Parts: sequence; C-alpha cells; structure tokens
Amino acid sequence: MSSANMKGYYKQQKKTPATTNKPPSNSKKPPIHTSNVPQPPPAVASRNTNQDLQEENEKNEKMLQQFDMDTKYGPCIGMTRLERWERAVKFGMNPPEEIGNLLKIGKVQKESLWDTRI
Repeated sequence: MSSANMKGYYKQQKKTPATTNKPPSNSKKPPIHTSNVPQPPPAVASRNTNQDLQEENEKNEKMLQQFDMDTKYGPCIGMTRLERWERAVKFGMNPPEEIGNLLKIGKVQKESLWDTRI
C-alpha cells in the first residue's frame, strides 16, 4: 500500500472552533445572571458555622464529663448535673462557674455521664 492510499483510508478531521456564539443545547452550564440583586451567601459559610457549633458542643460536653468524673463534688448518681452543681455550691465546694453557666443555659445533656451506666 502506498501512503496516498492510506490518507484516503483514514480520514481525519481537524477540530475547529465553533463559529456561533450560542452554546449547544445539551450544555449543562447554568445561565449567567448579571442582575444587581444581592445573592445569598455561599453554603460554605453555614457549614463552617455548623462545624464550629459542633466543636463547641463537644468541648462543653467534655468539660461536663470531667465534672462528672471529679469525686470532690460528691456522688453524681441519682441526680442531674445541675442538682449536683447546686449541692456543691451549697456545701462550699466551689465548683467551676462555667459548668454552672452551661447547665443553666440548658443546651447540654442534663444527666451525668454515669446516669445510664450504673
């Protein structure tokens, strides 16, 4: 076979840029809006906020678990964390104020770490 016959057998076409400015009908790109209407903030910000709240809740729960495990404030079975903290205040044991604040806000678990295990 000669090389002239090969060119006829394998016809190749060069890719040329489209001559029209209109995108193909099967394009999945969203339309571009150029209005001056303010757009909502991106969803990434809300994920960061949720992650920050989750980390803070975990930090608070760890502090409360340390309070549960500290025997110097008395037993924690049969009462809520807030009742135990108030009893410690009543008997002058000086429990941490931040624990009391967390318990009074009420966005934490009220039962102690040992409540369901013993």
